[in-house]
Amino acid sequence: MENYFISTREIQLYYADTDMMGVIYHANYLKFFELGRTGFIEDLGYSYLAMEESGYFAPVYDVQATYKKPLRYGDQGFVKTWVELNDGIKTVYGYKVVNGDDEICVEGKTTHIIVKKDNFRPTSFKKAFPEWFLKYEEIKIK
Repeated sequence: MENYFISTREIQLYYADTDMMGVIYHANYLKFFELGRTGFIEDLGYSYLAMEESGYFAPVYDVQATYKKPLRYGDQGFVKTWVELNDGIKTVYGYKVVNGDDEICVEGKTTHIIVKKDNFRPTSFKKAFPEWFLKYEEIKIK
């Protein structure tokens, strides 16, 4: 039996989020990924803010998104988030943005590394946050 964990967050879709074609502007999905990622971290009892306060950042190293179906103002939207890879150096989060009918609108991934706040030098997630790392190992998609 798989032991992975998926977090779901509702997305507030505003008229200001749309483009000239009347659909949610493509760059807004990166904000939705962030909403999902921070919600995922909170659901597990951790805090990105606490990470920063302890002297680290987890910047985006790489991002990928595939657009399958448009979301429009007035639609319901949800972001589902999980961990795909957690190798001690980088963490890859997976995302699906779905509409109210659970149809996939966007699929994507973001890759993050841990850096020291004072010099931006990469450091090991496994060493900086061993408990958090082990939790991701326990619940990542295998």
